[in-house]
Order: sequence, then C-alpha cells, then structure tokens
Amino acid sequence: MKFQIKTKQVKINNQDLEIDAYLASPIAEGTYPAIIVIQEIFGVNEHIRDVTERIARQGYVAIAPAMYQRQAPGFTTGYQPEDVKIGREYKIKTTATELLSDLDAAIDYLYQLPQVKTTGVGTVGFCFGGHVVYLAATLQRIKATASFYGAGIVNWCPGETEPTINRTKNIQGTIYAFFGNADSLIPNEQVDVIASELAKQQVSHKIFRYPGADHGFFCDRRGSYNPEAAEDAWPKILELFSSKL
Repeated sequence: MKFQIKTKQVKINNQDLEIDAYLASPIAEGTYPAIIVIQEIFGVNEHIRDVTERIARQGYVAIAPAMYQRQAPGFTTGYQPEDVKIGREYKIKTTATELLSDLDAAIDYLYQLPQVKTTGVGTVGFCFGGHVVYLAATLQRIKATASFYGAGIVNWCPGETEPTINRTKNIQGTIYAFFGNADSLIPNEQVDVIASELAKQQVSHKIFRYPGADHGFFCDRRGSYNPEAAEDAWPKILELFSSKL
C-alpha cells in the first residue's frame, strides 16, 4: 500500500539555531513511525527530497534536516566537480557534537507532531549522511539505521580526534550498511573493519556489498547510479524500518 502524502518546509529549533528541514507525511489520519533522512554533501537537494517522499509514501513521517545549517544556510547543489569541492569544504567544518545535537532536536520536533509515534525513530543517510547516521546510531531514541556508503567511518569523525568506528560499542539499535565494491572512497578493507567491529560489539546489523557498484550508487541523479544495486537496497531499507519501528 502506498500513501498519499503532503510536503512542506519546516523549521527545527535547537536552542538559538533554526534548522531548515523538508517534511513529508501521509495525508491519512493516524500515527506513523518517523524517519530522518540525512543528506549527502550536496545538501537537501532534489534527490534527498525525493527519498524523503518515497519513504513517506510507505507510511512514515519523514524529515530531511539541513545538516549544513551552521555552515551554509539554504545550501543545495548538484554533482559537478566544483559542487563536490564546496560540499566537502562544508563537511569538514561540521562537528560530531553539533551534528548529534541537531539530530536530537530533529527527534524532539518529530515527537511533538501528533502523527508521530514516540517509540523510537529510524534514519537513512547517504555519503556524508551515511557516516552521520552511523554516528547518530549511538543516540538512544534511534532504533533503526540504514547507512549508505558512509566514507571515513574507520579513520575520521567530524571535529574529533578518534574515528567514528570507536563509537560502535554505543550503538543500541539495528544498523544496515550498504557499500559498493567498486567505491574508491571506501576500500573493501575498511568495510571489513566495520563489519568486524559491529560483530565484535554484538551490534544487531547486516552488511550489504554490491559488486561493481561505485560511490553514490543509490542516487539516480549521479553518473555512478547503479539501478540493480539501488533496486535491491530499497526493500531492505523498508524491511529494516518495518521490523524495528
């Protein structure tokens, strides 16, 4: 069953910061689980808004907060080399503390909506967002995480000296992680490290690796789009959310 949805731009308050966000929700009355969609380095652009709407049509309240609100309010861009350059510049200016604070504020916002069930939320993130949702999986109210090609998990954490992989022990929910075997930004050896650490820390998880798929394989606006991998991953996201939320 697919739901008819409504969309709007909203503001999430986090102390003195107002975070722009794109909200999509079913029109039908009722209460629904909530999903936070985390952007690539390219902002809450057309692709991220489309994913947010696709999730809402499955019976979720979905929101995509602007994770570059502190660095570049209103920033969205495409996928050309100059877009990648500026997106990466904003990425390295983020910090784990601020990102987690903003996501906590997003959960607070969702929990205030009468349509939203307050028993935990899910997240899905791509590229930079794939890293952010792995980091955010340590938050108590996040029960299900879908992380797509999150680069740097093994050797970097925004604004920190210790990499995000070291926080794996604090993940309490379930995480599905999706990687392309042809992704030069995330060597297969790093995926092995992530899989090993999730198993070591006894985190509920599944790792999906796609032969021939490159970075950004889920995004149909990018040259690296891999329809076979994307079509295989989509029902796995929905299975995760339906089983845990």
